Amino acid sequence: MSTAFQRQAKACESLGSPFMGQLIRLFETRPWPEGQIRDRMFHWPGDISPRSQSITLRLTGALHALRLDGHDGLAQVYPPATPDDDTLWGAISAALITDAAKIDRWLDSPPQTNEVRRSATLIAVGHWLADRFGLPIRCSELGASAGLNLNWHRYAMTAQDNHFGAADPVLTLSPDWTGVLPPNTRPQIVAQAGVDLNPLDPHRDALRLQAYLWPDQPHRLALTKAAIGAADTAVTRGDAIDWLSGRLSHEPGQLHLIYSTVAWQYFPETKQHEGRALIEAAGKAATDANPLAWFGMEDDGGNAGAALTLRLWPGDLRIDLGRADFHGRWINWTAPATNA
Repeated sequence: MSTAFQRQAKACESLGSPFMGQLIRLFETRPWPEGQIRDRMFHWPGDISPRSQSITLRLTGALHALRLDGHDGLAQVYPPATPDDDTLWGAISAALITDAAKIDRWLDSPPQTNEVRRSATLIAVGHWLADRFGLPIRCSELGASAGLNLNWHRYAMTAQDNHFGAADPVLTLSPDWTGVLPPNTRPQIVAQAGVDLNPLDPHRDALRLQAYLWPDQPHRLALTKAAIGAADTAVTRGDAIDWLSGRLSHEPGQLHLIYSTVAWQYFPETKQHEGRALIEAAGKAATDANPLAWFGMEDDGGNAGAALTLRLWPGDLRIDLGRADFHGRWINWTAPATNA
């Protein structure tokens, strides 16, 4: 249990949330009040780490949901307040007792977010592909959650004082950008669809989407609220690879973009192998009139952020696009020129 708290606290701090680091370290070091939450957390079966059942984020999400829902006690200690450790732990301990039933129900479900800032990488990829192929784009997102990143073509991104994406965006992303800029060619999206094992409805499940954002990062909350307000594409419930197998036929005059952002890495290894084989087989049938692109923003074990990788057919070209922060705070773009 202690190791899981330590790892999660360090991860939150490295991603710019000192409040979450403070809170989680208190879970590690302070005596918990007796009751059903302590008993459940301390006797949780199986792998409790952030890459598996992630019980730490289940608990912090439950507490943030209470705060967002108007909990008076937590309102006194959550940002913008800056409580000392004793004051914060006093309010948390009280909530673990008085709101145990609500927290316990929340613990039943794993954390599920839809980090909108990852769409900055999709905007950059969209511009790059539009410039290279000059074709309308059909999108398939694997692990789409609530579908907020299916709407990337309706968002904008600013990078080094340049504007990319939608001319009249519902929200604007501003990652710290290093490297060459994407081409100015704006992509035309003709269809988009996504799949998830447990898709969230962005309107019905708005509280869940917001609760897993970190309380001292109000800019993320504002972006997510804007994306929820514009969400209009339902996500299919199902296995991502099974779903994808029915979408790999080519449409003449369209580029098919398959993508995932911090999702593929959680698929079972057997499904990854099956999905890779399906995509490669479809790629062999691609032509210049109906090309195929496979983009991933995924953890490759590197020292910083996620790898941005792209495979293109015809030709099975493998292109290193650079790296990005897991929450989209920064992008280091190394894509070659589109005519390279």
